[in-house]
Amino acid sequence: MKLARLLVLFMLPFTLAAQKNVKHVILIGSDGFGAYAFQKAQLPNFRKMMEAGSWTLQARTVLPSSSAPNWASMVMGVGPELHGYTTWGSKQPDLPARVLDEYGMFPTVYSLLRKAKPSSEIGVIYEWDGIDYLFPKAAVNKDLNADGDIAVTKAAVAYIKEKKPDFLFIHLHDADSVGHHVGHSTPEYYAAAERTDAYVGQILQAIKEAGMEERTVVLFTADHGGINKGHGSISMQEMQIPWIIKGPGIKANHEVTTSVMTFDTAATLAKLLGLTPPQVWIGRPVLDALK
Repeated sequence: MKLARLLVLFMLPFTLAAQKNVKHVILIGSDGFGAYAFQKAQLPNFRKMMEAGSWTLQARTVLPSSSAPNWASMVMGVGPELHGYTTWGSKQPDLPARVLDEYGMFPTVYSLLRKAKPSSEIGVIYEWDGIDYLFPKAAVNKDLNADGDIAVTKAAVAYIKEKKPDFLFIHLHDADSVGHHVGHSTPEYYAAAERTDAYVGQILQAIKEAGMEERTVVLFTADHGGINKGHGSISMQEMQIPWIIKGPGIKANHEVTTSVMTFDTAATLAKLLGLTPPQVWIGRPVLDALK
């Protein structure tokens, strides 16, 4: 018993030090980026992230496999049953949120961080205007709805270099647009996936140039995949998404074999940022990815 206590006391400083090494967390989400894209598209930047960090191509969306329910779940730590966003373009909860925070919304990573660390620099840069309804605007410093992924990437690069945000969510949309207009699993779709890979490469380079890389965790994922020209139903092409994380305290070249759900992303972000999730959250941090 005494030995166990000594081991806990001995390890505690190392645990705290590992958490302190994470100063910045950047969440990059690509709309409509199905995990199946990794089978055919050339994705060098994502492959480098996978080599440097931990990953799974078997993470799953919540149901329905649509945008608002999943973007909400990603930062709210629960599914639609609790946060209430149930349709593709929900602008407010279709069901009453189980609880409300000080911003009158279901608790998000943004509000938890603002409350715990009031001086934090927090940003949201997004292409799809539906994101506008899924975060508490009063809790963030940067709120930008940009026109197209080139503009999103340019704005994100500038913001990273200028402000060095503590937490930044970047939303890209190219893959979803092509999926709807041309179709998933098409040459055009894979080309869009490759453009997304290039945008992420620019963001990763900006992190390096800002001198943040050694203290930054980057997490890439998606809200859903797609089949034919749509999504929202039940198929693995729609529901299976990539989940890739790299940075200090993250295992390198490691495939995560435990279950990962979209709402686990919020719990993982909270752990990295040193935040205490509210009781209502059901998401769990992806411990298999952590050293």
